[in-house]
Amino acid sequence: MALRIVHLTRRSEFLHAAAKGRKSSTPGLVLQAVFPAHRPEDAEISGGTESRFRVGFTASRRVGGAVARNRAKRRLRAAVARVMPERAKAGRDYVVIARAATLDRDFEDLLRDLVTALARVDAKAAGNSEPSSAD
Repeated sequence: MALRIVHLTRRSEFLHAAAKGRKSSTPGLVLQAVFPAHRPEDAEISGGTESRFRVGFTASRRVGGAVARNRAKRRLRAAVARVMPERAKAGRDYVVIARAATLDRDFEDLLRDLVTALARVDAKAAGNSEPSSAD
């Protein structure tokens, strides 16, 4: 079943993923994943968490200027649209962070990076329900 993509919009949601989430780095991107605390307003607004996941995109100045950062985020959005509706976990928040290599990496390699990162954060989440400081 394909899940619906909802975008993270608040800075606090990005910070929560960074502080409490699981992280996986690949050559083309960094993926953070976190199970957010259940909020009743989420269920009312979006029809519940069972049919969707949330994702946010970010690129720092290390990636390049504004044009380069926007291009990197467009590439990441395209990769997420191809991979995550079938592979993401419902109710989870994801933050996809661009790296300098995101711009030059072959798109098929970028897709494989995303699949690999998803598998890693799922394995970490299945192995231990509490985040560890070693991540």
